[in-house]
Amino acid sequence: MRPKIAVSEHGRLAANILYFARALRAAGLPVGSGRVIDAVNAVAVSGFEYRTDFYHTLAACFLSRPEQRAVFDQCFHMFWRDPQILEKMMSLLLPELRSAGFEREKKAGEERAAEALTAGIDAPPPPPRDEAGQEEIEFDAELTFSAQETLKSRDFELMTSAEAAEAKRAIAALRLPVRPIASRRTIANAHGLFADWRRTMRTAMRQGGDVRELARRKRRQRWPVLVALCDISGSMAAYSRMMLHFLHAAANADGVGWSAVHVFTFGTQLTNISRHLRHRDADEALMRAGTEARDWEGGTRIGACLEDFNKRWSRRVLGQGGVVLLITDGLDRDDPDRLAREAERLQLSCRKLIWLNPLLRWEGFEAKAQGVKALLPHVDSFRAAHNIQSLETLASALTRADDRGEKARLMAGLRAG
Repeated sequence: MRPKIAVSEHGRLAANILYFARALRAAGLPVGSGRVIDAVNAVAVSGFEYRTDFYHTLAACFLSRPEQRAVFDQCFHMFWRDPQILEKMMSLLLPELRSAGFEREKKAGEERAAEALTAGIDAPPPPPRDEAGQEEIEFDAELTFSAQETLKSRDFELMTSAEAAEAKRAIAALRLPVRPIASRRTIANAHGLFADWRRTMRTAMRQGGDVRELARRKRRQRWPVLVALCDISGSMAAYSRMMLHFLHAAANADGVGWSAVHVFTFGTQLTNISRHLRHRDADEALMRAGTEARDWEGGTRIGACLEDFNKRWSRRVLGQGGVVLLITDGLDRDDPDRLAREAERLQLSCRKLIWLNPLLRWEGFEAKAQGVKALLPHVDSFRAAHNIQSLETLASALTRADDRGEKARLMAGLRAG
């Protein structure tokens, strides 16, 4: 028998549905006042004796897309009489010590739901000073950076949980601009640069043989493909998650000219996660991608994974001359000749190969590792990828055909060495 919900005679169900709708809206679901009215009327008609009926009634009123289900589920179970909701809210106000071995893995959308339900809780004020009458130290803030500028320049590996959440929201707003490619095919255009003699003669034949106007054509434009190969080995753990958030934003951006976005992860094996990242909800998309890729935070076999990509996927996803983002630190212990050979083949298969390396965050970085030496000659651009600011410069560099990043400096060091 299904468990019933204990309903008080003096309950405030309509008000609670309104508060629940506000939590859903704060978590990112498009819930307006009209849906709140529909939900209250639907619950009044269907009843709320059983929890499952109540759940499906609210889901039918508040959900419009399948990808919103994960966030809705977490908000529902936390809001409607979850025994641990008080503990989750108080965790924001009280210091808590957690052991890494006992902390469970969060479900998709749970963090967003918790933030939405605890949005109105203010942090406690700082404790009073112990020594009365101590001179207060004042700082001149005229030349200091704002919080947003500090976040942009902060390394992903050094971010706190709150800063990482802010960084993910900032990354979701980034866009990768792209220029169209001039195709060899042409289309009719009155101001085109090429004369269309065939159409000109056909028009003249319909007008008694007189050539009154010269028909013209211009080159057709097409949009390139973006392909990303992201290293998810142990040395890249702090950066690969942020980069996947960045690639998720690129895969789901509206109004951007990429014809398609393909994302692969590699550590000890190559995994295609493109279909998972097309999911609109970022948490759900990365959870599915993590389930698909089974070599997270493991070893690195860059050469073998590039060979697998060149043999199985290159002709499928790079047939139109795409742009490839290779996201890795280049720390590989396999055969460097094999890595150089596969990197050269990848460069010849794409329109532009951009290597994003978080190790460039160190000033004076030199190409000393074997993997870096093998990869560097075969990339078109070598850039850093360790904070939001580096991703913003990548977006601007994509529009410049002559961008080389740090490649020229490092190649000069290799020749000198």
